[in-house]
Amino acid sequence: MASRRMCSLLSHSLTSPTSSAALFSRGNIGRNIASPSRGISKYSTAAAIENPVDPPFEVKHTQLLINGQFVDAASGKSFPTLDPRTGDVIAHVAEGDAEDINRAVAAARKAFDEGPWPKMTAYERQRIVLRFADLIEKHNDELAALETWDSGKPYEQSAKVEVPMLTRLMRYYAGWADKIHGLTVPADGPYHVQTLHEPIGVVGQVTPWNFPLLMFAWKVGPALACGNTIVLKTAEQTPLSALFAANLLHEAGLPPGVLNVISGFGPTAGAPLASHMDVDKFAFTGSTKTGQVVHELASRSNLKPVTMELGGKSPFIVCEDADIDKAVELAHSALFFNQGQCCCAGSRTFVHERVYDEFVEKSKARALKRAVGDPFLKGIEQGPQVSNAQFEKILEYIKSGIESGATLESGGERLGNKGYYIKPTVFSNVKDDMLIAKDEIFGPVQSIFKYKDLDEVIRRANATLFGLAAGVFTENLDTANTLTRALRVGTVWVNCYNIFDAAIPVGGYKMSGHGREKGIYSLENYLQVKAVVTPLKNPAWL
Repeated sequence: MASRRMCSLLSHSLTSPTSSAALFSRGNIGRNIASPSRGISKYSTAAAIENPVDPPFEVKHTQLLINGQFVDAASGKSFPTLDPRTGDVIAHVAEGDAEDINRAVAAARKAFDEGPWPKMTAYERQRIVLRFADLIEKHNDELAALETWDSGKPYEQSAKVEVPMLTRLMRYYAGWADKIHGLTVPADGPYHVQTLHEPIGVVGQVTPWNFPLLMFAWKVGPALACGNTIVLKTAEQTPLSALFAANLLHEAGLPPGVLNVISGFGPTAGAPLASHMDVDKFAFTGSTKTGQVVHELASRSNLKPVTMELGGKSPFIVCEDADIDKAVELAHSALFFNQGQCCCAGSRTFVHERVYDEFVEKSKARALKRAVGDPFLKGIEQGPQVSNAQFEKILEYIKSGIESGATLESGGERLGNKGYYIKPTVFSNVKDDMLIAKDEIFGPVQSIFKYKDLDEVIRRANATLFGLAAGVFTENLDTANTLTRALRVGTVWVNCYNIFDAAIPVGGYKMSGHGREKGIYSLENYLQVKAVVTPLKNPAWL
């Protein structure tokens, strides 16, 4: 499974317009997790919400990982990580702060400066990461359960898409480890010139809560392949799966100090890491507002380079020649996937005026059929939002949409009386100046806009601070070419959406960040280029 193209739930396209429930219909998964005895239908999830499934795994790792050892926070403090299905405590996790960041950075610095990691052969580093990938496969179900339990995403998504993709990404980066090299450069004179691609040093990284394991791979994978050492801060909402994965990496043979994992909060752990004078490079995925703070902290300290993947408000453009049924399904997936908690979610659905009414009616019908409930149940498409704060924020945006005059077609309220569930919400007649049109909602709220021609939709699609991604749905090659070149975004998906293969780079224009993750371009984030010039005496050739 790990070696196949990761195209299922993350890559609806013209050839696979089926729902995510249909994609995962082949038998039960996760042994006793996804029970077929509890039916799923439109919003018929009250029992599932009020009586959640007990995950068949226990939480094993709740301490900080520093210098190869699980340890308590220096302060002795811990914080609860909550089950978004109920708001109940899953476990208490060590709360790292500046002192713990200092300990972790010191361990990473020693492991880099004294070895053995950067002094190992690239082949040996590759073998360790490959062993890690094998262990991920072995523990697929347990990692998936932790991911779902902590974040609320469907277990079928975690087990059949995201954990296998973690495996695929780590094998991809393992393959790069022994293929990083410089160049021999011709010079205007008797000199031998070569470039060396060297690891940058101690890397600070912060991962978000919406895809904890995938972002672990996006950041840890290239940093390790290039020979760096790492201090990783997890999102406070979802610390559990990264700690488990990091333990597997050490089981695979990673030397102490190469990867250190700190759970904690942004102001008390993330900020000290971003501003640390002994951190050589920083990578952050999260909100644009926090990204601005991170950038300032990094520049005010030692001017460390920063790569960022930040917010988005991605346009999904449905042209007048579109197959409406396929377009509706693709737009639905582009927005509602992962409870709408995706930076690149197609959250501005632009539909040509000739097909607008039909598209709205079918989008409403599709939203009403979306299976919402306990994410551990088979066939569930949408679980709870990650936290109460996110839940309340989304409901405020929905209220704003109603008050500003958008037409509420479906949803618009919580589902059940327990947990952070929101009914799939569709707005029509959305105007560009509304908050739901401008702000990143990060929830299951689809906004549908009407447009007349390509010039208009290009102008409106680009009229945003963000530039992470876009979708184009058309059967006309000229239209597709016009739009892909005109849209100011880092990724354009044509007649597909959310294709995230390991080799495809991801990153943004404008305030969606800078730098690229995944693929060959991500290696540039973790390397220094050094030019070496040596005189040549009586060379046979130049």
